Amino acid sequence: MSDQQKPTDQQDPTSQRLPEPTQTSKQVVRLITATTIGAALLGLSALILTGTVLALILATPVLVIFSPILVPAAALLFLFTVGFLFSGGCCVAAIAALTWIYKYVARNNAPRSDQLQLDHGRMKIASPATDNAEG
Repeated sequence: MSDQQKPTDQQDPTSQRLPEPTQTSKQVVRLITATTIGAALLGLSALILTGTVLALILATPVLVIFSPILVPAAALLFLFTVGFLFSGGCCVAAIAALTWIYKYVARNNAPRSDQLQLDHGRMKIASPATDNAEG
C-alpha cells in the first residue's frame, strides 16, 4: 500500500482552481470602465451644451422682435393666474370659516346628555312638590 500514493492537488484536474484575479487587474478594469463611461458622459454633455447655445442664438432675434407682444402677454397671463389662485384661496377660507361657525353653533345649541339628565332630575323633584301644592 505504500506503493500507491494519494494523488496530489497538482495531479488531480478536478481540484485545480483558476488563479484568483490580482488586485491590480481589478483596478485596471475599474479604470477602463470609469474612463469609458466618463468620456461618454462628457461628450454627451458637450453636445447638449452646444445645442443649447445654438438654440439660444437662433431664438434671440425672434424674442427681441416679438418682445413687445410677449412681455405684456406674459404679464397678463401671470396676473390672471394670480387672480384665480387668490380667488380660489379666499373661497376655501370662506368655506372653512363657515364650516367652523356652523359646527360651533350646532355644538353649543345642542342639548348635552348631562344637561338632559339634570333637567330630568329637576322635573322629578319638582313634580311631587307641585302635586302637593295643588292638592
